[in-house]
Amino acid sequence: MPHTPPGFSLDAPRRRAVLGAAVSLLAAPRLARAQGAVTATDLLGRTISLPRPARRIVCLPGRQLAVLNLLHPEPAGLLAGWSNDMRIGAVAEYAAYRSRFPALERVPVLGAAVPDPGTVEKILSLGADLVLVSRAVVQSSGGIDGAILRSLNDAGLPFAVVDFFASPLRDTVPSLTAIGQLIGRAEQAQALVGFYTEVLDRVRARTDGLQTRPSVMMHAHAGGTPCCNSPGQGTFNAFINMAGGHNIGADMLTGALGPLSLEYVLTQDPQVYIATGGSYNGRGGVMLGAGIGAAEARDSLREVIAGAKLDSLTAMRDGRAHGLWHGCNDTPAHIVAIEAMLRWIHPDRAQGLDPARSLEALNTRFAAVPMEGTYWVDLKG
Repeated sequence: MPHTPPGFSLDAPRRRAVLGAAVSLLAAPRLARAQGAVTATDLLGRTISLPRPARRIVCLPGRQLAVLNLLHPEPAGLLAGWSNDMRIGAVAEYAAYRSRFPALERVPVLGAAVPDPGTVEKILSLGADLVLVSRAVVQSSGGIDGAILRSLNDAGLPFAVVDFFASPLRDTVPSLTAIGQLIGRAEQAQALVGFYTEVLDRVRARTDGLQTRPSVMMHAHAGGTPCCNSPGQGTFNAFINMAGGHNIGADMLTGALGPLSLEYVLTQDPQVYIATGGSYNGRGGVMLGAGIGAAEARDSLREVIAGAKLDSLTAMRDGRAHGLWHGCNDTPAHIVAIEAMLRWIHPDRAQGLDPARSLEALNTRFAAVPMEGTYWVDLKG
């Protein structure tokens, strides 16, 4: 059965256009009123003060656009510049944003998500009033006092450290709160934080008191890279733990991602198999994400499993093989992925959980550009 949000019909584009117009009209007075000074605290405990809400933002990494998309009715209009990671690594999602906001094509591209010293001069030329940087950018730039961030500070260009990747279950709420305050959308951010917390509380209620944790093999970027890359510690391991599973990759890998041998995977014979995928600029693998149909996603999952010689796993025979959009690790939409994983790992505890319903709520209540496609799929549909 296709895992696409319910309620979409042939009239959906018209309905969304009307809804988008209404949202913009309702948002306009709030945006007009929010012109005074704003202050926020970033993930490093730094206080960032702006004379007015940020109107021109540089995003490092560029995938922070997906977060702005949940907070602002015109997220692309906020961009003064961004790195190229969304354009080249999430091409289907970028196409969806570009279709809604064609001006994205004209936003200056600053190169890789991790800037080099030569990028600073370009950033300073963009007339930005705020730079959003991830923890990875801070680390790769030599820390908060490294040359790149120090140059921004010396030039008087405020930057805020926010993150949705390294430790999203810890950092998402304070990051959303900070961004909402800095762009004059504190009410929207508060509503999103409330919804985000509500979904995770439902998950926690169903995994409370677990006596067993089924073994899970997460095959990262399945088919797009040699078999079998897996998350070790960090982001996806935390998602699996929250969903009540045990990540077999964490038993072997000390970093965030690394290879598991086929022999190890077959010997462990995990009870649940989850392949992650995306659009990946046409390099192959499990096709998931914006614009992907459920049949295409399922067919690509089947091909990857066969190509990796994983057909003999018990998870395949028991109907517990699935695909998950890898891009969920960059946005608060990871709550939908966690719900889907809980249904796969503990179907007996998942009563009342519906990731499609949560995705629909994100789309209708928060997203300027809705997530429309296949973001999770079962091998046996």
